[in-house]
Amino acid sequence: MAHSWAELPVGRVVRLLRADAAVSTLTVEPLPEAAPAVLTYTPSAAKSVAEAVAAALRELEAAAVELFPAWLPGAEGIEGPGGASVIAVRTLALRAASTSRHFGPFLADLAESALRGAPVASRFAPEVRAAGLARVLASGFGRTRAAILVRVPEALSASEEDVLVAACEWLAGRGGFGVWLAGALTTSADHVEPVTLRFPGHDVRVPPRRSPHPPGRPVERAIAYPPVIGKPHPASKAEKVLEKALSSHLWARGRAWNQTYQSHPLTNPIVVDLLWRAERCAVEIDGDDHLKPDHFAADRQRDVQLQLDGYAVLRFTNAQVLTDVENVVGQLEQFLRSRRNETLEGRQRV
Repeated sequence: MAHSWAELPVGRVVRLLRADAAVSTLTVEPLPEAAPAVLTYTPSAAKSVAEAVAAALRELEAAAVELFPAWLPGAEGIEGPGGASVIAVRTLALRAASTSRHFGPFLADLAESALRGAPVASRFAPEVRAAGLARVLASGFGRTRAAILVRVPEALSASEEDVLVAACEWLAGRGGFGVWLAGALTTSADHVEPVTLRFPGHDVRVPPRRSPHPPGRPVERAIAYPPVIGKPHPASKAEKVLEKALSSHLWARGRAWNQTYQSHPLTNPIVVDLLWRAERCAVEIDGDDHLKPDHFAADRQRDVQLQLDGYAVLRFTNAQVLTDVENVVGQLEQFLRSRRNETLEGRQRV
């Protein structure tokens, strides 16, 4: 039985029991310090282990590219492939590898790929890519190990399930990932060690089975991961667009992206998309996943707790930010200036 993500094993495959409620917290609650970096992966059916491994490595590599430059110290101010940028990031990568467990040529190729915004043809065997990606993804989140939480699709045949489990065992053995299987598995996975999750404060009731992609709903990304504390989420175009718009305004100083907030020691900590602590202003940027009943309910619970602590919670959708960022920025400015004026007036009255 595991009472924390930090208690799950790395380097092998396990099957998670009663995991639904705990899995839903991965994107909204910070991981314990001792836990590995955790990425959530929803695979498609594959006919062979090689096909399944190749698909997983593509998704993991895409995540690593999005996380750049979090895993490459010194590359923060380098943007675009122009000038000497490619040479600079490759040099930084080789230097970082010389004092760490990273493989220099792989790290340099990955850094160049991130800078160009397009895949660089891999010259490395799958085993090298898997081990390299495990190190890079862990580094991107300031962790020493990485794990993949695999959401098992419901419609897999017995043979497809065998392929998936074998691919997961390959990723764990060759890459060193922890691979945690969540979802319905048949007797073909009986040899995989089961682990029951019982996290304090989380409802562990298993919801009714449902199709992973109901008709009319957008298909989710195959891979997801939590934000890097202090920065816009690498996979969120809306967060990056808003940060770019805010960066030129003096009144927007004091903002902090993806911050851990805990009301008091007995409550679960949460991650707030954007925070102005001095003004007690919390901003959430919501994608389509926030429309799901369980996510919507969790959002309301978070909002109430923040409001009880004196925070105003301003929510915008991805669409609002991407189609009319000037209006969003204007509303934020109006609110923050109002809060600051209230503070000044209060001090003057004292």
